[in-house]
Amino acid sequence: MRVVLGVGGGIAAYKAAELVRALTRQGHSVQVVMTAAAQQFIQPLTFAALTGQKVITGLFPEIPAVDQLSSAVEHIAVAQEHDLLVVAPATADLLAKFAAGLADDFLSTLYLAFTGAVVLAPAMNTNMWNHAATQSNLAVLRARGHIFVEPEEGWLACGTTGPGRLTDPERIAAVVNRLARNKHDFSGEYVLVTAGPTQEPLDPVRFVSNRSSGKMGYALANAAAARGAHVVLVSGPVSLPPPLDVELIHVSTAQQMHDAVLEHLERASIIIKAAAVADYRLTDVPALKMKKTAARLSLNLDPTPDILADVGQRKGDRLLIGFAAETDHLVDEARRKMHSKNCDMMVANFVGDGAGFDSDVNEVTILTRAGETFQAGPAQKSEIAERILDQVLRLRLTLRTVAETA
Repeated sequence: MRVVLGVGGGIAAYKAAELVRALTRQGHSVQVVMTAAAQQFIQPLTFAALTGQKVITGLFPEIPAVDQLSSAVEHIAVAQEHDLLVVAPATADLLAKFAAGLADDFLSTLYLAFTGAVVLAPAMNTNMWNHAATQSNLAVLRARGHIFVEPEEGWLACGTTGPGRLTDPERIAAVVNRLARNKHDFSGEYVLVTAGPTQEPLDPVRFVSNRSSGKMGYALANAAAARGAHVVLVSGPVSLPPPLDVELIHVSTAQQMHDAVLEHLERASIIIKAAAVADYRLTDVPALKMKKTAARLSLNLDPTPDILADVGQRKGDRLLIGFAAETDHLVDEARRKMHSKNCDMMVANFVGDGAGFDSDVNEVTILTRAGETFQAGPAQKSEIAERILDQVLRLRLTLRTVAETA
């Protein structure tokens, strides 16, 4: 792809050089545009050496009179000649300019003239990231359909710890590569995904749940939508931004998730059950908050609906993909679950010692009913999602071929 890389003014600007290397290694051509502030952190010469192209540093560079006309419309030419605009780091200032439609430098002017896909990788101080103004700007830009590569939590240059650190350049490059593939191999598929935990109430203020963050299910929903599927995501309570181009249904309890899945099952062609559904719920939930006493408390728990098993009984010729989170005998348990629930594929991941929970990285084993085993990861969950969907598509094509030749 022909990529424009906009570099904003922040300490994370040095990571943009790593991003250029990652993109050029994958065969993309990269045109770097730097803001004036970015040049205070890293020199244009660095990017010129990495890309083999001149670096654009402003709207009004010192140019001979004969070249002034071409320079005056250069932002239009760059916008028309490139496929993708990536901004990393996308500072709070740039996000505000983009959201408001301001155009006072080359990058913000280019943004308004650009008609292709836009990928934004924010980086800033935690308080700036959490500020209501920034969050409002993010909402505006998400509504425009821009793709965000969310910042990570960690130690920041300002000496604080929290969200705001520019994510790994390899992760940004992976997003670009996904867009470059421009896959629409799931066109015509209706993909039903579940994600996150469920919360089973103990009283009006307490509940039983688990440590699932929902990140794997959301990554799958994002990836399927990007590859052309109509996606319905049934999500338990999570702290994640809504995926783009996905029909999102919020639920809380296992029963609610069960009902939502069955409601959409008839239209679905592929069901991916990535949610970590609670196995038990309180038999009778009191209407009032339970009071703490010195006496020991025992709770009567009933099994929650087995959503995967119920779908397995009703699936017909639909593809059913389950998830198995295990602390021991990972592959054996996943295989047992796959056959007992009538799944076509099972994705198994180890969760002992907190592994796999609330992380952007995962490592899974993919099993099929035909006895095949595939490893994926360790890698970003966005990449794991792509690998899972690759295997789903391969299985879909295999089954169709068998049906056509039968």
